[in-house]
Amino acid sequence: MAWYDEAFFYHIYPLGLCGAPRTNSFGGEEHRLRDLWRWVDHLQALGVTALYIGPLFESGSHGYDTANYRRLDRRLGSNEDLKAFVRYCHDSGIRVVLDAVFNHSGRDFFAFRDLKEKQEQSPYRDWYCNVNFWNNNEYNDGFSYDNWGGYNLLAKFNLRNPEVVNYHLETVRFWVTEFDIDGLRLDAADVLDFDFMRALRSLANTVKPEFWLMGEVIHGEYQRWVNPQMLHAVTDYALHKALYSGHNDHNYFEIAHTLNRFMQNGIDCRTLYSFVDNHDVERIHTKLSDKRQWLPVHVLLFCLPGIPSVYYGSEFGIEGRKTRGGSDDEIRPSLNLSELLSGENPCLNVIRALGQIYREEKALARGDYQQLVLTTKQYAFRRGDVLVAVNNDGCDGEISVPCPDGSYRGALHGMTVRAENGRLSLHLGPCDGEILIPENRSAAQFEPIRVRVAELRPKPETGAETASEMTAGREAETEMASAQTQTEKLLDLSKPYEQMSVEELQTSILQKLAHNGPVTDQMRRDVAANIWRDSLLNWVKSFR
Repeated sequence: MAWYDEAFFYHIYPLGLCGAPRTNSFGGEEHRLRDLWRWVDHLQALGVTALYIGPLFESGSHGYDTANYRRLDRRLGSNEDLKAFVRYCHDSGIRVVLDAVFNHSGRDFFAFRDLKEKQEQSPYRDWYCNVNFWNNNEYNDGFSYDNWGGYNLLAKFNLRNPEVVNYHLETVRFWVTEFDIDGLRLDAADVLDFDFMRALRSLANTVKPEFWLMGEVIHGEYQRWVNPQMLHAVTDYALHKALYSGHNDHNYFEIAHTLNRFMQNGIDCRTLYSFVDNHDVERIHTKLSDKRQWLPVHVLLFCLPGIPSVYYGSEFGIEGRKTRGGSDDEIRPSLNLSELLSGENPCLNVIRALGQIYREEKALARGDYQQLVLTTKQYAFRRGDVLVAVNNDGCDGEISVPCPDGSYRGALHGMTVRAENGRLSLHLGPCDGEILIPENRSAAQFEPIRVRVAELRPKPETGAETASEMTAGREAETEMASAQTQTEKLLDLSKPYEQMSVEELQTSILQKLAHNGPVTDQMRRDVAANIWRDSLLNWVKSFR
């Protein structure tokens, strides 16, 4: 069994956590990465076994506009700092996975600088997609080119050019040789060339034992990316959305049906990278309407099939939302670990408890999944011989779970319950959960961790203003649905996908979704929010 099959991940956005300046002056080195040693000790105490950290390499601003793939960003320090950091992680029993930005580069990357300088005479003119010297852009380069997300700051590589592919593969070899990393998270994997990812997988199979490849995929059928020829895992954005909205809406059907749909399509959900927040989305504590839902949300994060991950700072229940202008600063903050660890924190208690349980109960990582009970407010399932039950109701809940007879001990609350005649009756408090382990197997030796959830505050009662906002939101959704229907009448959806506009691709995706089941307002919002043609093209092609 590979290390990543039982991994508990922690995710760090280093430029934010270390308080680096938003823009790179390309001056002297500032050794901020050394501040993360104390965080490694914190991760070890949580039971974390793997760290996803990045982006790390030299860039002009947020890290994804790479200027030098083989040098640590000088706002964080030197390559020697990164070597020492990875070594310290390994000594602490923590694997290290880096952010790999292979879809595009920044404008300060050597190949793009040469292209700007030499124009049509540049030997790197074919390193980028659709360079057009009969056009121009907002930088007045004298040419245009494909980019990521509509941002010319991020120039799209031509991954059909063998020179570009070889450069990236050599970069991976350099990272492994120089820093001894254990895997990569591929940025924008949903728009990466598939042949390029196959080449990466071939390299991963030889560069280091159990070298792991995980891709950032927002939408689509995940089996297109997760297979023996391409990636080991992708980001499970579908479960991420279901986890918070399934609690906010008191609808466990959304979570269970998301999982069941994947399994019906032949996806081993145990390989997917699970999370409740990250550096691109708002913090889970911010998204939850009732903060007490913190416990059942995280019980499911650690107990449903998937590789669990916690985003830095969220274990303390910090808030963080995107601002009106779309800034990510608030969700990528600088944090003081000593201040966060001072005093009792019920959110941290939950993560500590779950980290220890996950580490000791291997069934939560590799056990088979079987749904046992499902209502809108209660949900129970089995992972191997471990029973998991959650309650999203603001009131006490009673749940009757089919299971083998015998005594079970609760790993979270320490309760002992007995199943008789093939059923176990369990009482759960408001917004609560429990992980039940057969007492005759290992629970007698397992010391339960008692978590304090009373301090996980519910949201104040909805006032007139909030109710008005909710009414306005429903009216807006109705208008959006009506507008979508009208749009479907106007667009020509008979043409090949490659010839479709963004709007036509969005409408085609909605039609595909409707073929598979009801299209919710949230689905429509998700489709409308994706305005990137390459991503939409991959998404619409991913349906069977």
